[in-house]
Amino acid sequence: MMKELELLLNRRWILKSEDKELYYKIRDSIGEIRQYVTEKLGCQIIENSLLIKLEKIPAIPESYMGIEELLSKEEYAILCILLMFLEDKDAGDQFLLSQLTEFIEGQMPKGSIDWTIYSHRRRLVRVLRYAVDELILKVTDGSDEGFVDQEIGEVLYENTGASRYFVKNFSRDIMGYTKPEDFRESDWFDINEDRGIARRHRVYKSLLFSVGMYRGVHSDEDFDYLKRYGYRLNEEFEQNFDCDLHIHKGSAFLIMGENSKIGTSFPGRNAISDILLLCFSKIRQRIEDKEWNLQKNERVIVSQVEFEKLLCEVKNESSSGFTKSYREMTQGEFILAVTKEMMQWKFIEVNKEEHFVEIYPAVGKLGGYYPKDFKGDANE
Repeated sequence: MMKELELLLNRRWILKSEDKELYYKIRDSIGEIRQYVTEKLGCQIIENSLLIKLEKIPAIPESYMGIEELLSKEEYAILCILLMFLEDKDAGDQFLLSQLTEFIEGQMPKGSIDWTIYSHRRRLVRVLRYAVDELILKVTDGSDEGFVDQEIGEVLYENTGASRYFVKNFSRDIMGYTKPEDFRESDWFDINEDRGIARRHRVYKSLLFSVGMYRGVHSDEDFDYLKRYGYRLNEEFEQNFDCDLHIHKGSAFLIMGENSKIGTSFPGRNAISDILLLCFSKIRQRIEDKEWNLQKNERVIVSQVEFEKLLCEVKNESSSGFTKSYREMTQGEFILAVTKEMMQWKFIEVNKEEHFVEIYPAVGKLGGYYPKDFKGDANE
């Protein structure tokens, strides 16, 4: 059962039309899976003749949980309108790109979309490619490159039917919501949930859906739960997911084993992960040398200038081992790329108004060095 649950944790959904064997394999275990995720995570399982999906709603929304492929608010708006457009279409229905562009024009504020403008066409194509990757759409005929080059380009798409399950079903009308927190609170609307059960759901979600738990971000109540049930939780995660639960005074993390497949892990097999590991070793050295002070909450706060100086040191000392793209970056480009990746993984938080960087405890658990005899022969 746990192997099937791992697949649902790793994927948005399993479509019957795309992988019938896997669909039926998971459906055979759906009773056990539903019982586990309902009891431990408070999550819903959607199962029908089209797909199987685990609704993965985090305990605390984070910026890195957005859609990485979408680069602007306008693209999110276009995605929502695309879902509206598909609402009245059945699985297998086909439509032309020109029909969609006409629909979007009617839904966007007057004059805000002009398909003669290249950037507008580019945004739509980015959304459509994401929809194809997520199996919301299939390309039946044509290529979107023609539309990118000129607004009269045409493509024939097919609706898979999955779009109706892309957005979470809320227990009440969301039209009255006025702030992001309303969506977070909506999980508990109209649900007579025991406080202890809600706490258990938050802890499991935070460990399985997030990079980790931090005191101050997560409540003291949640850390009390870890203190009380940590040993039992560790046994469960180790047995079911090949993960070790590391609990510290102000933080908690799941450390994935070699056979764990519950999601994306750090470090990955890419150049930016190697660079971050080098930075983490440098940060730890600063702390050991008492140049940077560890706070009571296990975090380090340094000025943005000092932090960027450290990143530049890493580039100057170790760039011979970087891939060509990172080796040839200017210092400014390198700082932006590394900072963005660290923020994506919740290793740091940058306060742009007060110009300081808060370094989270996870950094202290990781590090990397080049061998002493390393001469720098990076793969291109």
